[in-house]
Amino acid sequence: MRQSFLLFLASITIASAQIQPTSSQKVDESLVAKKVMETNSLVKNIPLKNIGPSVMSGRVVDLAVNKNNPTEYYVAYASGGLWYTNNNGNTFTPVMDETQTQNLGDIAVHWQSGTIWVGTGENNSSRSSYAGIGILKSTDKGKTWQHMGLSDSHHIGRIVINPNNPNEVTIGVTGHLYSPNKERGIYKTTDGGKTWKNTLFINEETGIIDVAVSPNNFNIQYAAAWQKDRKAWDFIGNGEGSGIYKSIDAGNTWVKISTPTSGFPTGEGVGRIGLAVFDDNTLYAVHDSQFRRNTSKEKKEKQVGLTKDDFKSLSKEQFLDLNDKDLNEFLKTNNFHEKYRAANVKQMVRSNSVQPADLALYLEDANSMLFDTPVIGAEVYRSNDAGKTWTKQNEDYIDDLFYSYGYYFAQITVDPNNIDAIYLSGVPIISSKDGGKTYVSINGDNVHSDHHAVWVNPNLPGHLINGNDGGVNTSYDDGKNWFKNNSPTVGQFYAIAVDNEKPYNVYGGLQDNGVWMGPNNAEENTKWQQTGQYPWKSIMGGDGMQVQVDSRNANIVYTGYQFGNYFRIDLENDQRNYIQPKHELGETPYRFNWQSPILLSPHNQDILYMGSNKLHRSLNQGDTWETISGDLTQGGKKGNVAFGTLATISESSFKFGLMYTGSDDGLIQRTDNGGGSWEVISKNLPQNLWVSRVIASKHQKNRVYATLNGYRSDDFTPYVYVSEDKGATWKNISSNIPISAVNVIIEDAENENVLFVGTDNGLYVSLDRGASWNSFQNGMPNVAVHDLVIQKEAKHLLVGTHGRSIYKADISALQTMSPEVLKKALHTYPLENIKHSSRWGNSWSSWSKASTPGLDVTFYSDRDDVYQAKIKSSDDIVVSETEVIANKGLNILSYDLAFSKIGKLNYLKKHKTELKQANNGSTYLPKGSYVVEIKGNGTTENITFEIE
Repeated sequence: MRQSFLLFLASITIASAQIQPTSSQKVDESLVAKKVMETNSLVKNIPLKNIGPSVMSGRVVDLAVNKNNPTEYYVAYASGGLWYTNNNGNTFTPVMDETQTQNLGDIAVHWQSGTIWVGTGENNSSRSSYAGIGILKSTDKGKTWQHMGLSDSHHIGRIVINPNNPNEVTIGVTGHLYSPNKERGIYKTTDGGKTWKNTLFINEETGIIDVAVSPNNFNIQYAAAWQKDRKAWDFIGNGEGSGIYKSIDAGNTWVKISTPTSGFPTGEGVGRIGLAVFDDNTLYAVHDSQFRRNTSKEKKEKQVGLTKDDFKSLSKEQFLDLNDKDLNEFLKTNNFHEKYRAANVKQMVRSNSVQPADLALYLEDANSMLFDTPVIGAEVYRSNDAGKTWTKQNEDYIDDLFYSYGYYFAQITVDPNNIDAIYLSGVPIISSKDGGKTYVSINGDNVHSDHHAVWVNPNLPGHLINGNDGGVNTSYDDGKNWFKNNSPTVGQFYAIAVDNEKPYNVYGGLQDNGVWMGPNNAEENTKWQQTGQYPWKSIMGGDGMQVQVDSRNANIVYTGYQFGNYFRIDLENDQRNYIQPKHELGETPYRFNWQSPILLSPHNQDILYMGSNKLHRSLNQGDTWETISGDLTQGGKKGNVAFGTLATISESSFKFGLMYTGSDDGLIQRTDNGGGSWEVISKNLPQNLWVSRVIASKHQKNRVYATLNGYRSDDFTPYVYVSEDKGATWKNISSNIPISAVNVIIEDAENENVLFVGTDNGLYVSLDRGASWNSFQNGMPNVAVHDLVIQKEAKHLLVGTHGRSIYKADISALQTMSPEVLKKALHTYPLENIKHSSRWGNSWSSWSKASTPGLDVTFYSDRDDVYQAKIKSSDDIVVSETEVIANKGLNILSYDLAFSKIGKLNYLKKHKTELKQANNGSTYLPKGSYVVEIKGNGTTENITFEIE
């Protein structure tokens, strides 16, 4: 009784805890603990291999180009780290993989000294703009890195270096994305980052998004302040705090120059600002104006047919007087269900079951709301008197560039050799040769549409390097033609899936790059440019989302793009059917998450589930739908972001209709009868957090796992829970996971004790069902892990990262890590036989690389130790031997199947046979049976294998 009472009190404590931003001190302490955890991990020797893809790339936030040698430059990716090229972008090398984050906001390079300054935490405020850990610095071109403070900055807007002194740096700190904080504004150092001075602070909601310096005088600096307030349900990207400041003493003091008399906009509607300085007197600003348009003054083009907005103001009588032909044309054009045609819709209005405005409401969704907000948007200002006065350059609206989400763009670049030549980054990239009065698009056919960085060569007219959501492009004719520089595997995956083909394929939806599929064994190299066959294929555009593949027929794929726009795709016949469930006319529209969840029933692959704010079920592959729940969320909140939506759904493999849902506003619900009734089972969990995953166990009918995510409150606490009674009670199993928001949890397919968790900063595995966790990062940097899936037959774990594409790991050894194995001093794993090849060590030409075999011997040791490994023939001849320095945990001995010199002599003494030496100088084992003997730690283990 006492134990039950204590559990009850603990539940109350968990549920009543308030969401608080994680302190920088906790983050710093956690990063230290993570380093220790990586060193001690039992699985640190199990490799993760990147399998691509690369050509679609991921979001670039900044470029740093050596103007004296523009074939040398760095590319900063939003969540994919920093990459270096010295061959004009033909190949790149990652230079930050050993650091503790891959989330970047800005970079600056002092080329003469090889000093690199990196501001971590993306400067764009998108749904997947991850926080950083402060300022990093390298003085040896990226070989080693130091943390230079500003840990609570979260997001960095811009870094500028004194060209004559790499230790003097001005940094624009944007600050927290989802909460107020003090560490924002302008920070200045003159001692290389040992100390910082906050020289400009406006308020806890306003940071600095851009800093620009006169190319002739480092003392003249301009800063763009940006007030914003992002919540999971709303984003206000403007405010009184936004404006332009100027310093004439290298950033030590600042004066606001965007005053009511300056000509630059002031007030509540001022949004994000980008700056570009031509010389001491002339500078440009691009402004994302959130002031509303005066539509009554706009010239209205002659309207053809009815529009959505017409119905918002029509009376009942006016609606009934509409021409049936015009009304039907509107209904068909806007894809109303065929049951909604003029005659029956008029009858519905006549009987007051619907209102005319419901026709407009029927078409309102998160996508339309995102694009339809009537803001002024992009506008360009120029000052010719060093910022004292400003003149608006564009007379007409610059439409179809920022839309209503200019918070994602607002970058302007001026040609260093042409005062009137500017470039605006948005959707698409546009240029002006008359100081911003008129524009042309320079978006090429092979260039992504969302742009964030442009570098203009000061020494070669027309040479541009462009960073966008699809990587890097280069032009030598001022944007008329572009080529891609996309060899880095920096894809930003939201979700992944696998099929059962041989070889099996991997599928995934990417941020702003659609949905791609490819074979798991695809090699990332440039050979495809010769063959014309890149192994990965795009099968959907937009922001790629979740994927489900019919287990009976891998040609049937369900996937889509943002806000629940899903399709059933027949890959074999190149057909796609739109399958989003639609509400009835007159009903409140469904609310779909940015990444709406879909699920094929494990009991019947014709049954498809999809979540809005309700759960929908189709019994015929999405052709028709029934809604099997009421609102499974807290009802949504007023704002401009879709919220109060389902984020995750799961069905038990033990029982059809035993289902779980999780919402973005913190509710987990269960139905035991296919939606007949629902029960909230999250009352004893922390409240109002995003339910990033809920999964019904495949091993125990009543077991269910859940992960909660506080990222959208700047709460990075790992929330991981298990229930053994279908959610009646919960146990916290986050244990020793370092601080980082959790995105996904999955069970191993074979061993119920093995769990995997993906966080915003890495991958973890538990071998004891959550009692303790191990870092699982060998070969993969500290990057956000958004999704995990296991290919059961291959025994592979696939890792979908939001920044470094997809990784694959052989987890067969992990699957056998039972309590019995963990108690042993030494445990070896079976080996598969190898087929002999005469090509081993040989090549068809002296110019080509020889193929070489390999055998990976995996073994577990219960402590760090030194082992002796011998390879013996079937008649006990030692053909090769070596010493293995083993770590506590799993170890891999890689053997090349070659004789040692002594082993070859011993073998020939007993076997009168010819052993041919290969072209590469090695002599490989002939066909036959062999034994691997591993000795040490007080024990000996033998494993056999055959060369067939």
